[in-house]
Amino acid sequence: MDFVETDEHRDLRAAVAKASAPFGGDYYVDHARRGAECTELWHALGDAGYIGVSVPEAHGGGGGGMVELALVCEETAAQGAPILLLLVTHAISAEVIATYGTEEQRKEWLPGLAAGREKVVFAITEPGAGSNTLQLSTNARREGDEWVIRGEKYYISGVDDAEALLLVARTGTDANGKAQLSLFLVPTDAEGLQKVPLPVDVLLPEKQFTLRFDDVRVPASALVGDENQGFKQVFHGLNPERITGAALCVGIARYALSRATRYANDRQVWDRPIGAHQGVSHPLAKAKIETELAALMTQKAAWLHDRGLPAGEASNMAKYAAAEAAIAACDAAMQTHGGNGVSQEFGLLPYWGLARLLRIAPVNREMVLNFVAQHSLGLPRSY
Repeated sequence: MDFVETDEHRDLRAAVAKASAPFGGDYYVDHARRGAECTELWHALGDAGYIGVSVPEAHGGGGGGMVELALVCEETAAQGAPILLLLVTHAISAEVIATYGTEEQRKEWLPGLAAGREKVVFAITEPGAGSNTLQLSTNARREGDEWVIRGEKYYISGVDDAEALLLVARTGTDANGKAQLSLFLVPTDAEGLQKVPLPVDVLLPEKQFTLRFDDVRVPASALVGDENQGFKQVFHGLNPERITGAALCVGIARYALSRATRYANDRQVWDRPIGAHQGVSHPLAKAKIETELAALMTQKAAWLHDRGLPAGEASNMAKYAAAEAAIAACDAAMQTHGGNGVSQEFGLLPYWGLARLLRIAPVNREMVLNFVAQHSLGLPRSY
């Protein structure tokens, strides 16, 4: 297996870092505190071709894969501007539309996604289902040339800034009584769709929403892929979500460590930099090691996905390792800063909050441990 970065990947890293640097930590923290989307950064990356790096060339993208998209996610975060919406708009929505969408759907949505001028967010989570996708209750029933959707979704990101949702809905029941799922493209301004802000204490540019579907009607052409095959299609997008989530965490960790090491070198106490003390340097060194290990697993998972090889184990492991590394790096950075670690002037707390969120989502670490125990170790299923 050879997933060493190429010269082209290193050039991409450098170019994304250069484009993201003007929108660094101060920019991101200001937007996070105001709950304002990082639109200028998004458009700058879109105009340069980096937002759509994994979209097929035939539809205006860069023609790359998950390796390239993960690099974009990591490098923007490493400059202090992590873009959470890339996980849903491109790792999931663009990936699913490109793979399972009709040619008309690809022509309608992929060019705008590639250019960074349109967004399609992902709607799967429900308050009564959690990680049990087969317990989804939001349903879509066929009436003539339309689908009628009814139900509720929860913790849906970026709905206020998107043109459409990639919705997962129940469309049938199999012989064993399990839900059959389908995917639909639903405009965010559809009649009967209620968008209720869901307040969270984590400081984020992206807002969260509860969505209520009160007999929302969409045309038959809104179906993405095959009817009742949505479960398989959804999971094609969930590995990329885990990979890009891991990449985002690696970037956050790198940013936190860069801030911490600069402070540890500059801050003088008792005639020497505080970084000379092992009580300060060892937690940072440990976080650096964990970050590099997580980066390697993330790279492996992206490499496997791009080659159509089984990537579930690596994607879950990467997400687990990277979230833990990001939290450790942010925590060590805050501890290095002492009281300044929680001051608004230094702006570290929003990164810790995002890293802590990414330990929970897009899949919590307990479900990753369940996956590894069952699928990697062959232990009995626990749920």
